[in-house]
Amino acid sequence: MRIKLWGTRGSIPAPGPETIRYGGNTSCIGVTLSDGSLLALDAGSGIRSLGLALGEEPARLHILLTHLHLDHIQGLAFFAPAFLPQTEIVIWGPASPEAALRDRIARYISAPLSPVEVRELPCDVSFRHCPETDWEIGPARIRAASVSHRGPTLGFRIDDGDSSLTYIPDHEPALGADLGRLEEDWISGFSLARDTSLLIHDGQYSDAEYPKHVGWGHSALRDSLTFAHRTGAERTILFHHDPLHSDDFLDGLGAEARRDWAALGGKEGAIELGAERGEYELPVRAPSPIATV
Repeated sequence: MRIKLWGTRGSIPAPGPETIRYGGNTSCIGVTLSDGSLLALDAGSGIRSLGLALGEEPARLHILLTHLHLDHIQGLAFFAPAFLPQTEIVIWGPASPEAALRDRIARYISAPLSPVEVRELPCDVSFRHCPETDWEIGPARIRAASVSHRGPTLGFRIDDGDSSLTYIPDHEPALGADLGRLEEDWISGFSLARDTSLLIHDGQYSDAEYPKHVGWGHSALRDSLTFAHRTGAERTILFHHDPLHSDDFLDGLGAEARRDWAALGGKEGAIELGAERGEYELPVRAPSPIATV
């Protein structure tokens, strides 16, 4: 798998000279599977740049939405491939008793919030609720599970051969609990992240900020690190940076994360803060023969 971070910010885009290095676009990850299949994880403002990078070649793309908060879907109306008739897009997202996924997304891609309607998109677009069991896209096995965040919210695990990516950008697993003492079965998202090759996880708040934001659906630094350590993730990227956090602030938070990670006994170099346009490659040593969706 090849992975590229197109948007690492949470809540609202935060462009400006003070956020250049870590980026100001909201959540979007591009994932290229071992057979060339392309996935996008979330569709925040970062998906605009991903779409421009794809150009106008015919493409089939799967977009996996963790949830429908605006910072995770606001780029859909500005995703260039959606306006090309040769593009096929499958949008996956959490089910809700309130309405179908298409109808909930159409509330955003419609007047008065958007100049276009979902029904007017010239691409071939379909909407699917994420199944409760694993499913396949190309050579990869995908698993979705509900995680602790406001509203219907999913985390994803993608296994391609014997490498895995776990993506849980909005997550508060320590809500009302001590993650260091909690049984594994009671930790939100634990099974998704267990022994994963790469964990991309919510790291929105410093430990000092978190007490004022308990219940907002995001993690304190200490909880993000404890979660990564207990799940046995080989490498962790802290993600969904608060819009108020400048590059300088995040440099300090990163230094704190490395110190605390070492104190937990974590492997050196296994923790970092996500930066926009960062690229990673996970080797696939044993591709699995799974049919394409």
